[in-house]
Amino acid sequence: MKSDAFVKTMDKARMFDLTQPLSIHTPPWPSYVPLQIQYFKRLAGAHMGQGANGQVITTSNHVGTHMDGEIHFHACGRSIGHVPLDEWVGPGVVVDISDSVGDYDLYEPELLMKRADIRKGDVLIINTGYNRYAWNQKGSDEVRYFVKHPGPGPKFHKWAIKMKFKWIGVDCGSADHPMNTIIRNWHPKLFLEAEAKLKAKYGRAWDEMFPLETYYQVMHLKLFPLRIVHAENLGGEINKLSNKRAYIGAFPLNGIELESAMCRIAAWTA
Repeated sequence: MKSDAFVKTMDKARMFDLTQPLSIHTPPWPSYVPLQIQYFKRLAGAHMGQGANGQVITTSNHVGTHMDGEIHFHACGRSIGHVPLDEWVGPGVVVDISDSVGDYDLYEPELLMKRADIRKGDVLIINTGYNRYAWNQKGSDEVRYFVKHPGPGPKFHKWAIKMKFKWIGVDCGSADHPMNTIIRNWHPKLFLEAEAKLKAKYGRAWDEMFPLETYYQVMHLKLFPLRIVHAENLGGEINKLSNKRAYIGAFPLNGIELESAMCRIAAWTA
């Protein structure tokens, strides 16, 4: 496509913001440092009369919508700033499974493939519906958002590898099931609740279905060495793209030392 035709096409494209708003009220992933913002100068003048607003922020990288980088869990991987920009953008799909999953539920490839046209090499965005429990929503529920959200079933990570996804995005606290993370130890009563639901549905104990040596942080530990990373805490206009294909881009900071980074995520459709 010639450059002028491309510009005209993009001018007519609809853009959707899939980013969760960022605030000092945005909760980080449990145990991480929250966002802190402080003015060090103001318009009226401070520190030698500088007449401009200036701020200093302190934060961990895992606050709000953010991209987990390879070196977050893989010491030999690339930092955020060493990933070429073209790896953050490309064709993809937003798959809405919100009407089929609830607290602690599992999702497998078959459920997603029934909903949308998913192709090898895509950017895959999963809408579990738990964006409705994010901090900025009327139904905000921080524990439910981080501790009870649905997560991938036993076959999911192998399918992701086979599909060679460019990256994956989720609208909840983690791309892993919360009970396959350290959260399981921090919330033992809720782990028993999750296991009871698993036994009722599948007739298997949690450790029987998800052996620890294989499934602990599986979406991080097994996929990051293969350069399949993921973004967490998506939100914004994600519900407007249910089961639609789009051109999707993530724009993290070009930080050479960053293990992960807060980012803006957008999608474009014709």
